[in-house]
Amino acid sequence: MTAARDRVISDLRDRIASFEGGAARKAGCLAFGVPEIDAVLPGGGLAYGALHEFAGGGSGTVDGAAAALFVAGIAARTKGQILWCLTRPDLFFPALAQAGLHPDRVVFAEADKEEDVLATMEEGLGYGGLGAVVGEIVRLPMVASRRLQLAAEKTGTLGFAVRRWRRQTEASDFGQPTASTSRWRVSVLPSDELPVPGVGRPRWLLELMRVKAGECAEFIVGACDATGRIHLSPGSRDREDQTDGWRRRIVG
Repeated sequence: MTAARDRVISDLRDRIASFEGGAARKAGCLAFGVPEIDAVLPGGGLAYGALHEFAGGGSGTVDGAAAALFVAGIAARTKGQILWCLTRPDLFFPALAQAGLHPDRVVFAEADKEEDVLATMEEGLGYGGLGAVVGEIVRLPMVASRRLQLAAEKTGTLGFAVRRWRRQTEASDFGQPTASTSRWRVSVLPSDELPVPGVGRPRWLLELMRVKAGECAEFIVGACDATGRIHLSPGSRDREDQTDGWRRRIVG
């Protein structure tokens, strides 16, 4: 009876997965290479064939830039060209290169309206020959996010929505429901301490706010290196109180 029940449960799970995007599940995941982070993500990494959201922890440009660099580092570890859609051509190319994403791999698509950014993202995700598709937007309506998710599922391409805003009032839209597979928030922390005077490697508070079939989590990490990889900051567990204080000041 137990074996028969297990077979029935397994069959039901497969059928549910087919309704929820089985193609994305079969496409695999892109691991961060950090066991503590990969362990909380279903499949052990960011799911291919899915839309993922990223935003800065505050309303300022510094946290927004950190979120964009985090996405650049992830995109750098994919294969193929990267389509980056935006309305403001304010990306700093040397910073992308420092995060592992060489500008020669990036095709920039500049649009006048966010609606055009979303349409271009959908076209890129539906094409299927790109390493990833990135779009910088303020608002992500449910219908638009669902279209992007479906396009990503069809081809197995990674889709990244970088939520960047100019005013605090726009930041509230980040909490609205979307069809994205995961939602992340990145906040800048003081850099790593050095034994001599100077500026150490940048650090981020990385918050996994939502992930399908998973739980929320947060980590203190070193920013992306020249290969696009992050690392868990040494002693991060000993600095939880410090992190909470920064969150209250950045988000509260």
